[in-house]
Amino acid sequence: MIMAGVHMGPFTEQWQAMGPVWQLYFTALSFCLGACMGSFLNVCIYRIPREESVIAPGSHCPHCNTPIAWYHNIPLLSWVVLRARCRHCRGPISARYVIVELLTAVLFLFVWLKFGPHNPVRPLGLAPILDVRLVPVYWLAVFGLLLGTFVDLEHMIIPDRVSLGGIVLGLGLSTLLPTMHHERSALGGFEASLLGAVVGSGTLWVTAMVGKLIFKKDAMGMGDVKLLGAIGAFLGWIAVLFTVMISSLVGAIVGLSLVLSRRKEMQSRIPYGPYLALAALVWMLWGPSMWNAYVEWLVSTAPMP
Repeated sequence: MIMAGVHMGPFTEQWQAMGPVWQLYFTALSFCLGACMGSFLNVCIYRIPREESVIAPGSHCPHCNTPIAWYHNIPLLSWVVLRARCRHCRGPISARYVIVELLTAVLFLFVWLKFGPHNPVRPLGLAPILDVRLVPVYWLAVFGLLLGTFVDLEHMIIPDRVSLGGIVLGLGLSTLLPTMHHERSALGGFEASLLGAVVGSGTLWVTAMVGKLIFKKDAMGMGDVKLLGAIGAFLGWIAVLFTVMISSLVGAIVGLSLVLSRRKEMQSRIPYGPYLALAALVWMLWGPSMWNAYVEWLVSTAPMP
């Protein structure tokens, strides 16, 4: 069985003692933080593939290069108020910006709702986490997975700072917070993270090599291989198996749907990275609960000796 962290620190005890007003405040704050991080994520999605700094210069219109004032750069609201147009040149603002902001805000909120030892039942059936320190770790994972997804969809690449950077961060954070892998010692956390990274990268690397031998061409990009390694470093080897199964299932459904709709050419233009990211997000939010239910079903249906 998979448990979701058992650390009960001072903040956890304070959270239990908080009233519903303060709990609602922190819940709303997590949504707003996600929207703000989604705004920064849009900057990263646009600039990183172009090898531009994500810090300077400040936000500006990609059409006329006019700096965007802070009151025209409010997450979620500005796109609606400006009617998806630049205030100066009236150039169109892609809907991707508000989609990324809203998606990040919702996922940040879902991660926060996973925490809360005062209530054993989580909204939407979310798998619980009891260690509040894991909340920002999962937020960081959400940010990286969304960054890799949208860059891959537009440019067919996964930046190394997402994949390789994710492996390094996963190993380091797992050593500092072994509860990421339900371990008690720093060494145990590091070993579990390393195992996840090796299983993740190794699984897709073997698949890529076999595919190349069979089809006489690259069957999978190395960016996907490194991304699954990062997922394993953060979430562990069981999450890798879950991610491979779910991403393959979703990919097959999407591919079959495109074939049946006679849009087979689109199938070749959809990279695999977004499927991996989607499956990893499902694991982060519901995976342990789904895995426990699956294991219980296997045990209940196994024939008695």
